[in-house]
Amino acid sequence: MREYLLVFVVAAAVTFLTTPLVRQIAVITGAFTPLRARDVHDTPIPRLGGVAIFLGFAAAALVARELPFLKQVYLSGQISGVLFGAAIICFVGAIDDIHELDWLTKLAGQVLAAGVMAYKGVQLLAVPFFGTSTVLPTPALVLVTVLVVLVTVNAVNWIDGLDGLAAGTVAIAALAFFTYSYLVSRSFNPPNVFTNATFLTAAVLGVCVGFMPHNFHPARLFMGDSGAMLLGLLLAAATISITGNVDPGDFRGGDVSAALLPIAVPLAVLSLPFIDMVLAVVRRTMAGQKPWQADKKHLHHRMMEIGHGHRNAVLVLYLWAAVLSMGTVSFAFLEPWRAALLIVVGCLVAFVITVWVPRWSLARRL
Repeated sequence: MREYLLVFVVAAAVTFLTTPLVRQIAVITGAFTPLRARDVHDTPIPRLGGVAIFLGFAAAALVARELPFLKQVYLSGQISGVLFGAAIICFVGAIDDIHELDWLTKLAGQVLAAGVMAYKGVQLLAVPFFGTSTVLPTPALVLVTVLVVLVTVNAVNWIDGLDGLAAGTVAIAALAFFTYSYLVSRSFNPPNVFTNATFLTAAVLGVCVGFMPHNFHPARLFMGDSGAMLLGLLLAAATISITGNVDPGDFRGGDVSAALLPIAVPLAVLSLPFIDMVLAVVRRTMAGQKPWQADKKHLHHRMMEIGHGHRNAVLVLYLWAAVLSMGTVSFAFLEPWRAALLIVVGCLVAFVITVWVPRWSLARRL
């Protein structure tokens, strides 16, 4: 655990310290978010924060390579593949932050980054399906791997609409996934808590925490596509590294946990971005729009419409993300009924706060 703590601290410190420099570069290069109808800001804010996030992740990866136990994660070459993929997607995103790219070019960059990771071994070995692992032909597994990366990258990118929302949501997801991966890897034969997924989530948690002081409302720098796509790629890599490599018999919760957790955890840790993405696609398709055509009806927009201020909307969405992700992960170490009760109580509390806070704020102003 001490090595993971060091990875977290290095990632957080480097990201925090390099963000002001990256902000200056963003100002010099004109990397500003234009004022658009769907945005909640009334002044242009520089964006290029993904570069600082990448530097934090790269620093953590270099430090991990020299640590006595964590250096074993480099033996397969997968972490190097993630680092190359991260560099590609951050580069594409940085170009988009400075000069707007068309959707097809960004998609090509995402596919290239996912392909590089798959080539270096970051790919599903099997697809978990209700207590068993289904082995598919290699081309099919590579295709599923690339699809997982694309969905996660764009889900995180789409939820990046309020100051600190994407960074905080991904931090919560990383913490939940770190807990899950660490607990599961202890049950390996032989036990080995030093895994790719656990390292990646520790580093992602670090870069998010390091970036948050600069990004929380009022933000001084946006992460931009360079950051949102990068965080999505890193979480996808962690998901791919652990999913399909879990023995269904290792869960304390019994048959239900064994059948559902390998599928549920990857979905739950990023439930908020996934829900927002699915709703957006359905909403836009039913309205006769293209699925990627931006609008002002995302979850964070809805929160502000019902009366939440900028910060309150972000904090309430954090709460929902924590309840859904940590609640699902709790099935890995609690009895199923206790974990289910935890989720129900958490959802009730989150619902009450979501509805009550705007009314309380309105009553105070009257």
